[in-house]
Parts: sequence; C-alpha cells; structure tokens
Amino acid sequence: MANLNIRNVPEPVRRGLRLRAARKGLSMEAEARAILAEAVQRENGEPFDPESLQGFILGLFKGKPPRLTDELIKERRREVQRELRAMKAGKSRRRRVERTR
Repeated sequence: MANLNIRNVPEPVRRGLRLRAARKGLSMEAEARAILAEAVQRENGEPFDPESLQGFILGLFKGKPPRLTDELIKERRREVQRELRAMKAGKSRRRRVERTR
C-alpha cells in the first residue's frame, strides 16, 4: 500500500478526527483511511479497491513514486546555505564597522 501525507490540516479538523477516532476506538490514521475509503465508495458506488487508488496516485506522479523526503532535504539544504551566507555577510559587516572605530 502507498503512504499519504497530508499537511496543513486545520486544527479543528485534526481535533475532530482525533475525537471521532477515539469514539470508535481507532487511531487517527485508521479513521482517516476509513473516511477516505467510504468517500471513494460513495463516489462511484463500488467497493473500495486499494489497487485502483494506488494506480490513481501513480498517475498523478507520472509513474514515479513521490519522493517527499528528498525534496524536504533539498529545501533544508538550500535554507542552510542561505543562513550561512547571511551569517558570513553579517560577520564581514561587523569587521568593517570594528576597523573603522
């Protein structure tokens, strides 16, 4: 089965999902899976088929599995480089100010 990460979920939605899952004795993850499966079944009237969902997801990524972690690592490395450049620029400015005193 595939993994699905959902970011930027509003706090009231997260809280509601947590409470809904707790009432049923499920984890939030299990409850979210059940909700998604029910929504897919309602839309087309057929029972949930995980393979068709997997095919849909792969189609979104043109057959390549999403590599979210790779993208997050690249973005963090870019942030670090920007921070280092900013720190170096700040140090060189301080040195110039100290020399002029």
